Amino acid sequence: MGMDRTIKKKKWPPKRIATYAAIAAFVVVVLYLFLFKLNKSTLNVEKDRLTISTVKREPFQEFIPVMGAVEPIDSYHLDAVEGGVVEEVFIESGTKIAKGDPILRLENTDLLMNIMWRESEMFQTQNNLRNTQLSLDQRRLTLSQQLAQVDNSLAQSKRTYDRYSELIKEQLISQHQYELAKDEYEYWIKRRDLTIESQKNDIEFRGNQVKALDESLRRMQENLAIIKQKLENLVLRAPISGFLTALDAEIGQRKNPGQRLGQIDVLDSFRVVVGIDEHWIARVEEGRIGTFDFSGGSYELFVSRKYMEVREGRFEVDMLFNGEKPVGMTRGMTLHIRLNLGDLEEAIVLARGGFFQTTGGNWVYVVDAEETLAVKRRIRTNRYNTQVYEVVEGL
Repeated sequence: MGMDRTIKKKKWPPKRIATYAAIAAFVVVVLYLFLFKLNKSTLNVEKDRLTISTVKREPFQEFIPVMGAVEPIDSYHLDAVEGGVVEEVFIESGTKIAKGDPILRLENTDLLMNIMWRESEMFQTQNNLRNTQLSLDQRRLTLSQQLAQVDNSLAQSKRTYDRYSELIKEQLISQHQYELAKDEYEYWIKRRDLTIESQKNDIEFRGNQVKALDESLRRMQENLAIIKQKLENLVLRAPISGFLTALDAEIGQRKNPGQRLGQIDVLDSFRVVVGIDEHWIARVEEGRIGTFDFSGGSYELFVSRKYMEVREGRFEVDMLFNGEKPVGMTRGMTLHIRLNLGDLEEAIVLARGGFFQTTGGNWVYVVDAEETLAVKRRIRTNRYNTQVYEVVEGL
């Protein structure tokens, strides 16, 4: 009978060694990823899900997209010169109209009464003038008769005085008779002078009355002509030829002086009114060129006038056609315009994409030649338009 022998158990069996080795390998891989890949993150993305654009050096034009409304180059507002009630409308809105054509007629009873009162006042002044003129003529006749009588008496007294002057020398008459004849003659001389002076003052006074009445009548006639012109203004006429594009008047409506009644547009040519964000107010100058597409063609505009007033964050410019004008354009159309902000020049450009919203334009991924690896790179952009950004650093 043999004796039992104790068998010692091995400390590192192959199975345990393999287990620990696997654990150690996992730890090493994890440490490698954390230690060596900590500063570089990677992401596998399918190529078909990416948009890859090529950086190019090519002519660059900075512009902004704006919208403009087509308006007539000339528009005339129709305002009521005199107030009144709309009595008759001759032409409807949207009708072609010639200069001088009547558009509507207003009725103003107060103006008619005023004319009647002024005409009555003028007729009364005319009558007063005629009566005063007649009185002046009669007075002149009376004064002429008076002066003739004085001249006759003066002539008689002179003859007596001359005869007595000879008789007194021969002492054929008394001294008293001579002195009486002399006094009579001197009296009529003074009487004639006073008569002439009195008649002169009288005629001058009455003549001034006639002049005053005549001047008053002239003013009344002028005022009456002005008021009658107001009466003519109750008929609104077209100041120019064009299209009556707006008319705010219905029979029975009361219109006040100066109130807007309508508008006439001259459609021989157009202007484009463009509203632009105030951010660009310093960059948009008169003479800047804009382009737009219409009916398969491309056309140019230029900034003809810039309005500095800013309303609700926008300012306006007027643009006129530069060269050929498009056929078929009508008032009220909206144009999508590319307004140039600078001259055409060479620049490094990158197509616009969604990266700008994500990165703010501060960095992009640069793809290698095989298009298998993309590396993040910091860039700096400057100007832009609707197609590309200008890259000034990093690419």
